[in-house]
Amino acid sequence: MSQEKITDEKVSESGPVIEIRSLAKSFGSNEVLKNINLDLNKEENLVVLGKSGTGKSVTIKCIVGLLTQDKGTVKVFGEEVAVLSEDDLKALRVRIGFLFQSGALYDSMTVRENLEFPLRRVLMLKDKAEIDTRVTEILEGAGLPEAIDKTPSELSGGMRKRIGLARTMILKPEIMLYDEPTTGLDPITSKEISELIQSMKKNYHVSSIIITHDIACAKIVADRVLVMAKGEIVAEGSYDELEHSKDEFVNSFFK
Repeated sequence: MSQEKITDEKVSESGPVIEIRSLAKSFGSNEVLKNINLDLNKEENLVVLGKSGTGKSVTIKCIVGLLTQDKGTVKVFGEEVAVLSEDDLKALRVRIGFLFQSGALYDSMTVRENLEFPLRRVLMLKDKAEIDTRVTEILEGAGLPEAIDKTPSELSGGMRKRIGLARTMILKPEIMLYDEPTTGLDPITSKEISELIQSMKKNYHVSSIIITHDIACAKIVADRVLVMAKGEIVAEGSYDELEHSKDEFVNSFFK
């Protein structure tokens, strides 16, 4: 299937924060990524749609250096990820937030302790007043200030997802990578998480890639949408443009 490129959006003057060219990745004889080319522009929400097994998650794992590609280049902030030293890779990852499907909260910690953990462990903050300010601010941004002394087991699935996002955003990353952020949530909670993603973009000026099967989420958050199939990008455009695509496969996501 040939790539259907509907729009040719201008890259911001400072250039894309992520540039991927000719990305290919195989696992044995399984060719997961064939020829991925994409840019993520500053303060943009880029949604990636595709069926399971099309390489969406593998792509974002290459972005943070969890996987190394077989061919092609992945540049983040102008730096080629695959050739970074371990120290430089760690420094890069501090600038990138990664929200997994589970939210990955520590069950033995309260919400406050979950939020304090990356501040102490990653940023090495020691000033209690600064830590308290950051925790309060991010909880208010997530709409859950009352949850501060609760444990994850006392929270609903949607609340845990919000706290997971808050814990990622408390480090003030410049890029966010979301892997199925609304999976397993009811439609109302899914809408709340989607709106929170938009709020985080507005309040923290973050650039994001959102991998999702949730077309309602895509409609709320997307500045631009890519469609992947069999390890390739087959369509690109705004939500409205792709929703009215004449390509049967692309249009099938919007029904």
